[in-house]
Amino acid sequence: MPASYFIDLHPFSFSVNTDLPQVAQNLATIYGERFKKTVDTVDTVDEVADYELSVQKSSGLRSFIRPQARFFCDQLEPFKPLSFQKAYAFLEWGMNWTVAGNEVQHVIIHSAVLAKGNKAILFPAPPGSGKSTLTAYLAHNGWRLLSDEMALIIPNSKTVVPFVRPICLKNQSIDIAKKLFPEGKFSDIARDTHKGDVIHLSPPELSWQNRTETAELVGVVFPNYRVDQDLQIYQLDKTQAFMQLVDNAINYSVLGGQAFNTLTHVIEGVQTFEIFHNDLQQVAEFLEQEIIGNA
Repeated sequence: MPASYFIDLHPFSFSVNTDLPQVAQNLATIYGERFKKTVDTVDTVDEVADYELSVQKSSGLRSFIRPQARFFCDQLEPFKPLSFQKAYAFLEWGMNWTVAGNEVQHVIIHSAVLAKGNKAILFPAPPGSGKSTLTAYLAHNGWRLLSDEMALIIPNSKTVVPFVRPICLKNQSIDIAKKLFPEGKFSDIARDTHKGDVIHLSPPELSWQNRTETAELVGVVFPNYRVDQDLQIYQLDKTQAFMQLVDNAINYSVLGGQAFNTLTHVIEGVQTFEIFHNDLQQVAEFLEQEIIGNA
């Protein structure tokens, strides 16, 4: 029997309908008190979600031969079904797709954002750069997570609106994270996805408690993990940094001039670096001393 759930994730909320128990179990683990069942719950009748999502078992003969999960957003099915054991990761990716495809109130950058107080640093990076491992390390060592995947910037400002979600870790990063954060709240592992093995890690409570507090950008850092490379830091000129930021801007073509002006304002007002490293603690010290400390 399908059940409906409500997830309050400032600045968006989601209604999730699912008949897959593992999806509900993982949502409860990752989102805690932000997640609640809405069916037969009188006190949530008036809550209206921004987005209506669904993850359902496939039907017909396939449901007996090779059970699969299907994702829907407002009756639209944008992706091919995936196996049951990938259902929770499927939902998380579907949430990213939904916001990326519909949000026009903010300039969205594919990037992690972490802050000390109200001073924030943007970490745009492609898959395989070690971004999420760095994000998890900082979030568990005194930094506040605003986002692991999507930076929401208020147009014509350097202000970032938190969109706190779990940190998505892949392949070798899974074992590293489980050793570094033995008390962490992890989802089940989705194996053999198009990204390899994937797990989601709930941010520490500090990030959840401050999920409505905006922060001001003071730095943009493009991280690169290299197993055999000590910390190397390169200061980027404004043109290099701007072009890399545009490459990571999800709705740049939709917002046009507004996105151009916003990214220009950001780049002109912050320090910009590219770093190569194999030591998370050294990176944290650099960020605090050279960027946060001088902002």
